Amino acid sequence: MSTLESGQIAKIKRPTARFMLAHPAHVIAQGFGSGLSPVMPGTSGTLFAWLSFNVLTMRWPELFAPAVWTWIILLGFAIGIWACSVTGKNMGVADHGSMVWDEIIAFWLVLLLILPASFSTQCWAFFWFRVFDMIKPPPIGYFDRQLKGGFGVMWDDILAAFYTLLLFALWRAI
Repeated sequence: MSTLESGQIAKIKRPTARFMLAHPAHVIAQGFGSGLSPVMPGTSGTLFAWLSFNVLTMRWPELFAPAVWTWIILLGFAIGIWACSVTGKNMGVADHGSMVWDEIIAFWLVLLLILPASFSTQCWAFFWFRVFDMIKPPPIGYFDRQLKGGFGVMWDDILAAFYTLLLFALWRAI
């Protein structure tokens, strides 16, 4: 981590594995390395969420039952506020693209609430979640601009998850 003469932390444009491993908050915020992807880190973090959710749920279905996932997501959201706040401060960028814990928690929520879901349904959930996360339709864009710190980082992705789930609810109702 480099510091400026005034003691402020310099903005980190492209974090490394060394930066990520320097603090537990960085490891979490950067999605256990998935956020270090040089291309579309948010998409990489969402892919990590998808893979980890399915592997854990299929490998240990009793341990990773829906009620347990609910607690994991709630605790993960709270931990994410801390991890993204610390990482953002240490990077000098409040919501750096490499911080993907917000995508992970939000997409776990989507996957949990569309269960049971075929592979095709999960693909569509992935697609629409990424669309809403990248485009940030109102009010997501508003909250993305107005809420700062770890909560702001986490909240806009929860709203993208909500939009995805709303779209699926409408689709299932038709």
